[in-house]
Amino acid sequence: MSHREIQANDIVQTVSRLCQEANFFLGDDVLKALRAAKDTEESPIGGETLQRILDNADISATEHLPLCQDCGTAVILLRLGQEACIKGGDLYAAVEEGVRQGYGEGYLRKSIVQFPFSKRANTKDNTPAIIHTDIVPGDQIRIIVMPKGGGSENMSRLVMLSPSQGRQGVIDSVVRAVEEAGSNPCPPLVVGVGIGGNAEKAMMLSKEALLRRVGDPNPDPELDEMEHELLEKTNALGIGPQGFGGRTTALAVHILTFPCHIASLPVGINLLCHSARHKEAVL
Repeated sequence: MSHREIQANDIVQTVSRLCQEANFFLGDDVLKALRAAKDTEESPIGGETLQRILDNADISATEHLPLCQDCGTAVILLRLGQEACIKGGDLYAAVEEGVRQGYGEGYLRKSIVQFPFSKRANTKDNTPAIIHTDIVPGDQIRIIVMPKGGGSENMSRLVMLSPSQGRQGVIDSVVRAVEEAGSNPCPPLVVGVGIGGNAEKAMMLSKEALLRRVGDPNPDPELDEMEHELLEKTNALGIGPQGFGGRTTALAVHILTFPCHIASLPVGINLLCHSARHKEAVL
């Protein structure tokens, strides 16, 4: 079987670029959702806050400045084709070097500390990254860079429900998580929900759910209906943009599911702030 070679240095340069682009340029889908929310927001201070968020995004894109002072943990998702061969260096070392260069060249805040429960010494280059790799068919590598801010990540929740709690238990858990988070994750949010698998799989699903374009329907009609119900209940909380009150607490709720054990119903909840940052490339 023939293999296609991908140079490690190309991975370095791509990760570096994506780290900067993710921090400078908010996605068109998120901008569209923010504009729509501003037009329907009934709270005057909520509407003004949404306008400020849009102004900030415009300045960031024009001046190549970070959308947020928290440039996040560098979460890297790799979809590595089984027929691709990395040449000229180690795959993970290339990703780490890309993060190091991107956060340096982009003047992005370095937020990663080692010895997390004691010295909390800053690594000074935002490494190590959090890397998740899936082996997939093909001879390409898809690189997704998701800088995840600490304020929103701190509001993550894992709930191990009993199967008898079912659909209503999931809905109650998600709405409760958003309510308890309040203004801390910097709403308006994109809410990622992972249902099924086991503890770590549910949390991974909840993060991967955040990658779907805001505004795109869930391809599963049952999940699409559930997302709409969750979005309505979340926005009825009245937390509003940046916690100042209003109807726009979340822009979207995205759900992914996976089969689970007969005795389990794991639910992962991951909140993404209004700086819903992620960029990707294929080599």
